[in-house]
Amino acid sequence: MDKTLQMYLDRLKKLDIRKMYEGDFFLTWEKTDQELEAVFLVADALRYLREHNLSTRIFETGLGISLFRDNSTRTRFSFASACNLLGLAVQDLDEGKSQLAHGETVRETANMVSFMADVIGIRDDMYIGKGNTYMHEVVDAVTQGHAEGVLEQKPTLVNLQCDIDHPTQCMADMLHIIHEFGGVENLKGKKIAMTWAYSPSYGKPLSVPQGVIGLMTRFGMEVVLAHPEGYEVMPEVEEVAKKNAEKTGGSFWKTNSMDEAFQNADIVYPKSWAPFAAMEKRTQLYAQGDSQGIQALEKELLLQNAGHKDWCCTEERMAATREGKGLYLHCLPADINDISCQDGEVEASVFDRYRTQLYKEASFKPYIIAAMIFLAKCQDPHGMLNTLYQQNKKRQYSK
Repeated sequence: MDKTLQMYLDRLKKLDIRKMYEGDFFLTWEKTDQELEAVFLVADALRYLREHNLSTRIFETGLGISLFRDNSTRTRFSFASACNLLGLAVQDLDEGKSQLAHGETVRETANMVSFMADVIGIRDDMYIGKGNTYMHEVVDAVTQGHAEGVLEQKPTLVNLQCDIDHPTQCMADMLHIIHEFGGVENLKGKKIAMTWAYSPSYGKPLSVPQGVIGLMTRFGMEVVLAHPEGYEVMPEVEEVAKKNAEKTGGSFWKTNSMDEAFQNADIVYPKSWAPFAAMEKRTQLYAQGDSQGIQALEKELLLQNAGHKDWCCTEERMAATREGKGLYLHCLPADINDISCQDGEVEASVFDRYRTQLYKEASFKPYIIAAMIFLAKCQDPHGMLNTLYQQNKKRQYSK
């Protein structure tokens, strides 16, 4: 066995990850350090096997159900790729074409789509207090269905983005960082700036900045959250970040200056999001069916955004990063000046220079999702990875 794959397996075997079997993945901060490490290791191992043309199918049949309540390109295709990588077919649950439109309950729908489903991936990030709660309702329903003999198996739930966290994105970001800096052991003390950036649209979810500060603070990094006044994130997630930093010897602090955040940063993540208070108000207006109130709020927030067009990732700000070589991250798609919009999150020259690295960053997501599923479905993940290697079954046959 190649020493790289052997290293992944040796490290994985030492971890206590028993609780991941038949489990679900909601928020990164609900997982132990060893469980997060296992996701990274399995993701790397699966990627290794595929790059060496070895099959990673652990299912002969089965279904992955995807439910996207918000638009998606990368995450949608990443989930489909991850399921296919492990041998599962994918079926999208289109609520507009289902009986949900006729008042079918969450409990009923969850069981009806899960007869042969091994995983359910859900993206529900638009409304504060709703997305993560809905995911738990789905899990409760299929858990009961399995216990009562309705379902032959309990599908694993993977959070593909909720109102609180975007774990598959942030863990893909983190694995990209780990590879760029040559290992987790090299991250302690590194400065990452999670900063708000201007966008000509309103209502972007909070889950990416919250996911970043909730995860990156677990690695002893110096994490700074920067935004104009009034663009706060959920206070409970800030508390998670503070506790993580205290535990790992890193730091977490906030600033209302983008320049201060970029100064000597090793990594920058300029990304627009809507104010927490505004997202709460938006959720209430939608619940009340107040279309006029929603339109008024949108105008208010667009005007508020327009007062901060100077919050942009510029060449000048990138020059202020560590030796002018800070790593630029984005979950994509970015609002690029003079390309996707007149004024946006990042200057075109900056984005273009980091384009290849951004694509590499995104390429980790299918493997992160596959690893989450793998660890929930394999009681002995170390043994299963070894079996996949030893069976030497080619993914793509050639003469």
